[in-house]
Amino acid sequence: MTPEYKDRCVMAKLKLIRGLPGSGKSTLAKTFIPQGYVHLEADMYFMVNGEYQFKLEHVYSAHKWCQNTCRRLLDSGQNVVVANTFIKRWEFEPYLNMNASDVEIIVCSGRYGSIHNVSMDDFERMSSTWEEICV
Repeated sequence: MTPEYKDRCVMAKLKLIRGLPGSGKSTLAKTFIPQGYVHLEADMYFMVNGEYQFKLEHVYSAHKWCQNTCRRLLDSGQNVVVANTFIKRWEFEPYLNMNASDVEIIVCSGRYGSIHNVSMDDFERMSSTWEEICV
C-alpha cells in the first residue's frame, strides 16, 4: 500500500493473539473490548444459537470468514483483536497485509485447559510444530 493511499484511509489498530488451545487467547482478547476493539476468532464461525458446533471440513471457511470480517472492520476504521492459534507464520500473514496503522502480535503461553476438548495428542502435535515469530 502506498503512503498516499494510507493517508486517505481511516487507519485502525490490529492485535493478533496467538497461542495453543487453552492458553487464554479468548479471555485476553475480550479485555480489549472496553478499549473499543472488536473481538474476532475463527471459532465464532462455529457458533450456532449460542452453541459451539465444530466441523473440521469448515475450518478453511471459518478462517476466511475471520479474515474477511477483520478486513471489513479495519477498512471502516474499527480497531480489531483476533485470537486464533496462529501456529505457523503463514496462518497470520494475511492479517499483516490488511489496512491497519499498527499491528501487534501477542503470545499467550499459559495452559488452562481447552473448552473445545482438544486431545493431549493434538495439543502435543500443535506444540511440536509451533513457529517462533519475529515480525
